[in-house]
Amino acid sequence: MILKLDDGDAPWPADAPSRFFAPLHGLQRWIASASVVLVSLVLMLVGCGQDSEQRLLVLRGATMGTTYSLQVVDPPGAFDRSALAEQVRARLSAINDLMSTYQPSSELSRFNASSTTDWFLVSPELVAVVSAGQAVSEASNGAFDITVGPLVNLWGFGPTPSAEDLPTAGEIQAARARVGWRQLEVRTQPPALRKSRPDLYVDLSAIAKGYAVDQLAALVESQGVSDYLVEIGGELHGRGVNGRGEPWQIAIERPNASQREVFQVVALRDIGMATSGDYRNFVEIDGQRYSHTIDPATGQPVRHRLASVTVLADDCMQADAWATALLVLGPEPGLALAEQRGLAALFIEHALETPEGDAFVTQETAAFAALSAAR
Repeated sequence: MILKLDDGDAPWPADAPSRFFAPLHGLQRWIASASVVLVSLVLMLVGCGQDSEQRLLVLRGATMGTTYSLQVVDPPGAFDRSALAEQVRARLSAINDLMSTYQPSSELSRFNASSTTDWFLVSPELVAVVSAGQAVSEASNGAFDITVGPLVNLWGFGPTPSAEDLPTAGEIQAARARVGWRQLEVRTQPPALRKSRPDLYVDLSAIAKGYAVDQLAALVESQGVSDYLVEIGGELHGRGVNGRGEPWQIAIERPNASQREVFQVVALRDIGMATSGDYRNFVEIDGQRYSHTIDPATGQPVRHRLASVTVLADDCMQADAWATALLVLGPEPGLALAEQRGLAALFIEHALETPEGDAFVTQETAAFAALSAAR
């Protein structure tokens, strides 16, 4: 049997938000709805043999508006499972206290609420994540933008009900004025953030889950664990092998809004993985489907054939951010930039111009093909 400590039974603060990042900035809201399925697929592909089950420790719980799971193979003899479960909860809670946009007392919420355009002192940890996001923004020419929230909310993908009417050109223009990664500055010594306009709003939903995955990976490695899989809301990091002595087998979901099934399986060893998709979260207005993925450059939902992007990277934070950036860019520009930067990326595109079809074609970068062949 699988040794299991289910953190879902642990008490959660009564005032904790039902969702952490995903509702406010819709760039990756689909992952929250798909994460349970992906976790199930991961568990299915890990292997269910009697011997492997006896070697596997599984921790699960709720965090960041979604779920997490941690699988450890062959824990060391002196391994304290209860202590690890508490350390995982504490680490995730600490990240929440820094980066949640639904917790008014969080460090990021206090920065967002501030009307000052002077330097605002924050923790080195928050600076590190914001700096990573800004670097991807620069490298993607703003396709990735942690200030895109006003546009996402305008199109009805924020905490308010979905839009019933299309935003006007004036509304889009006003929201776009509040969006722009260049209007945010980062300083490392002493660590601080600064906005160029008081109403700038920062949300880390497209990068913080990946960061949290990396933090849990570091935590379990500090316990002497060499074979594990960490997953938060569909973002993953795997090291070593599963209970059958094989690389972790991870399912990429078929990007179809009407059904859920495995599209492709990726072997994951000593690498992070993130997928951004465009098929679980959308609105239909006057018979037209509008994606939750907003292009900061236009203020409009993206309109291209790209259904999902999966990125493999040394750390999950980078994979998380780049999956979003490439999804915004679309198939041709996204693939070109991924090749230019040596990113390992898999692009799944609708075979037809309309996103309603269920026929898909794939493209992968040379780096993704090389990693797949090596595993």
